[in-house]
Formats: sequence, C-alpha cells, structure tokens
Amino acid sequence: MKKGEFMYEGKAKKIFHTDDPSLVLVEFKDDATAFDGVKKDRLEDKGVLNNRISEIFFSLLEENGIETHFEKKLSEREMLVKALTIIPVEVIVRNIAAGSLSKRLGIPEGTVMKKTVLEFSLKDDELHDPMINHYHIYAMELAAPEEMAEIEKAALRVNEIMVPYLRDKGITLVDFKLEFGRHQGRIVLGDEISPDTCRFWDSSSNEKLDKDRFRRDMGGVVEAYREVLCRLEGGEGSAVES
Repeated sequence: MKKGEFMYEGKAKKIFHTDDPSLVLVEFKDDATAFDGVKKDRLEDKGVLNNRISEIFFSLLEENGIETHFEKKLSEREMLVKALTIIPVEVIVRNIAAGSLSKRLGIPEGTVMKKTVLEFSLKDDELHDPMINHYHIYAMELAAPEEMAEIEKAALRVNEIMVPYLRDKGITLVDFKLEFGRHQGRIVLGDEISPDTCRFWDSSSNEKLDKDRFRRDMGGVVEAYREVLCRLEGGEGSAVES
C-alpha cells in the first residue's frame, strides 16, 4: 500500500491518502495536548504505544462483531484504515464518575454509576467540543435518528466487550470516547482506542494509567501507557512511578 499525499493533521495523528481511495493511512504522533491544546508536550514513543494499543482493541472489537475502520498495522506508527466521513458527534461512555462529569454534577470521582451513562459532544475544537443532546444532533442534521440508534447500540456493546476484557488484565475501564463515521453506507467505529481516549485505572490501587497523568502533571505518562500495553500483551505489569 503506497503512502500518498498528506490530507489532515490532528492533535495526535496525521492522515494520508493511499493508492486506494477507500483507504487512508493514519500516522500516530508523539504530541500530547490537553485543555483544548493549551497544554502541549512531546512524549517519546507515545504514538508507537497508541498505535499498537489501538490495534489490539480494534482487533478485539472486530472479533466480537463491531465493525471498525481498522484494516491492518503497517509499521510501529502507521495504521491502514477505511476512509470515513466522520460524524461530528463524540460519544462518551461512562462507567465511573471522573473528570468533567464529577465537576459538572458534583459526583465524587470514583463513584460507580448505577447505570452506564452515554454523553455526546460536538466535535469542534474551536467551540471546545460542547456537550449536545439528541435535539441538537437532529436540529443540526449531524446524524439521523436511525444512525444515532445504531451508534448508541454499538457504543454500549463496545463497553460490554471491553469491561470484562480489561478486568482480566487488572484494569478498570472508567470511561472512554468513541467516534463514528460513514463508510459505503455503513456506520463504522473510527479514530483510536488508547490511553489518550480512555480512562484506565489499575484495578487494585486505582492508579491512573491514562492521559490524566499528563493533564494533572502526575508524571510517568509514557510509563503508564507502556504498562497498559504490557498487560494487553499478556505481561504481568508493574507499578507506575511518578
């Protein structure tokens, strides 16, 4: 597969054309950002780790009937994926209160939700990804009702697959963000699934193994990402030092 012209650069990835118009190449960067890009840094090998972690999760979901954009890993930083028309609605799946949910609703961080919560935000960096609901989605014609029904079903199914899988690895899936797109008339899961887009806590200690370590200046960010990968690949894992 030939790497073609540059298409787009996001906060954590670069996208390139390929010689197949139905496929694009994703290159994972080492850049780390938080708070709408206000906080920035470069963390060596973060892109390598997120590429491999995303490959593992996408493969797991495909094996369990979730169609994703993932085709194959091309190199330590590059992934071949289906070309999607992204639906500009970010889906946040929450099992445990943390981050913005705790701040907005006054729920102490670490509170296990009685029911899995789905939230939606508009994918728009300039507007800081504001929260939206179904009325906004339909009024703005971001997605049709039948598409949202499919997206919600898929998001909950992803959660059902990942929670027990990660539990077996000694990791608690606190919450995560998903993005979906349209590909040849189908709704397909896109973006990435990594410590950049999920909150992972060690099941025994509640040690954070995700991007919150960068957001909160905790240190040990790459070490935490490496710990997640180690466990996904069957390693015993170890403590993360700040």
